[in-house]
Amino acid sequence: MMTADSLLVIARSQFAFTIGFHIVLAAFTIGLAHFLMVIEGLWLWSRRPAYLDLYHFWLKIFALNVAVGVVSGVIMEFEFGTNWGTFSTRAGAIIGPLMFYEVLVAFFLEAGFMGIMLFGMGKVGAKLHFFTTCMVALGSLFSAFWILSANSWMQTPAGISLGADGRFQPEAWLDIIYNPSFIYRLAHMLLAAFLGTACMVAATGAWHLLRDHRNPGARIMYSLALWILTIAGPLQIIAGDLHGENTLRYQPQKVAAMEGDWQRPPPGAGEPMRLFAVPDTARGRNRLELSIPRVGSLYLRHNLTGTITSLNEFPRRDIPSVPLVFFAFRLMVGLGLLLTAAGICALVVRCRRHLWRARWLQWFMLALAPAGFVAMLAGWVVTETGRQPFMVYGLVRTGESLSPVSPPLVLFSSAALAVVYLGVFGTGMVYMLRLLRRPPQPGEQGPVPSLARQTAPERNDGQKQPGEDL
Repeated sequence: MMTADSLLVIARSQFAFTIGFHIVLAAFTIGLAHFLMVIEGLWLWSRRPAYLDLYHFWLKIFALNVAVGVVSGVIMEFEFGTNWGTFSTRAGAIIGPLMFYEVLVAFFLEAGFMGIMLFGMGKVGAKLHFFTTCMVALGSLFSAFWILSANSWMQTPAGISLGADGRFQPEAWLDIIYNPSFIYRLAHMLLAAFLGTACMVAATGAWHLLRDHRNPGARIMYSLALWILTIAGPLQIIAGDLHGENTLRYQPQKVAAMEGDWQRPPPGAGEPMRLFAVPDTARGRNRLELSIPRVGSLYLRHNLTGTITSLNEFPRRDIPSVPLVFFAFRLMVGLGLLLTAAGICALVVRCRRHLWRARWLQWFMLALAPAGFVAMLAGWVVTETGRQPFMVYGLVRTGESLSPVSPPLVLFSSAALAVVYLGVFGTGMVYMLRLLRRPPQPGEQGPVPSLARQTAPERNDGQKQPGEDL
């Protein structure tokens, strides 16, 4: 027999499944939009045909990703009404306007210029087309801005009052939008989107370089993607540290779960860095723990003796799923450090002028193709699971936010969504991989082949090989 606890598990699993697909597609859209903006800008500046060929190559991937990604996002809007009606009733005056701003500002900005970006090449001037690409990239940033503002408000609510009917009422919209964790979460998420996209682009470039190391389009995408890893990797470490300090201040039990810290160390001993452990929630301790003394205090308190509030100091009913948060955090950090190391290796190889001959690095980047998005998903698990058992942190519990629906109905809709999502996204993934397997060609055709041929300038084979100056 299904109970209220069963409904909670099914409803949360359904939302996690749908947002897991959407967050990857949305992040890939943000990253690709900016990558295309850079590529088209380089083409306008240099007029090298290889840049235009590469723009058309990735524009087809971008169009496919947007087409599939929009569908995945629409479903979640309905889930708020079907499965989380109580939450929508209580927090609708806050979440509703933020979602409306996302649609009004971001979605219409992207949609308004998307058609010109995809099909306007050859029908509008080159500079106007570049402007539309910039507007689409800007629209993707606005979309992330409003969505992350809404999510951050649920993590660190501010600027509200609680009415007699239990509903939240806005008191200060600037405090709601720029809530205490918003800036850190926005920076962390945008850098994650750029890193995930860079991994995919670098892996694609490496795939084609391993077959033809002189392909100009492969050289450009590979080189630019490695530059992004080199720059964004260290920035992400800084952003992650600042975000962690903010989380420690406003959500201390989430950090304690990330660290697997059940018992506060003795004064002066400092926090250890737990490399591995098996958290035992029932007994309130770790098994098979492997740790390095005091190192945890360095990144948590920036000294060797500082401590944090341990899990056993919180009410047991307010503690999230420690094993899930603990392992997801280590997966995120481990992959993030691996990507940063790849960027540093690329910089060293580039300085030695061995970028195109370092096949080991190309194989390495090919293996890391999904690593950026896997790390991002792991980080999202840490963020959302670590907030539990609250829907609005400290104010509304997740179990109190459900709609009065039957668990079998939610289970059936979850199964139907799984079939549709796996079918649609599986088909889209197969088609995308087929597009990526073919290297960029001279005179590469975009979404409208005839327009790609019209806009391709005369090729000057006597110029420097494209990509060598990147």
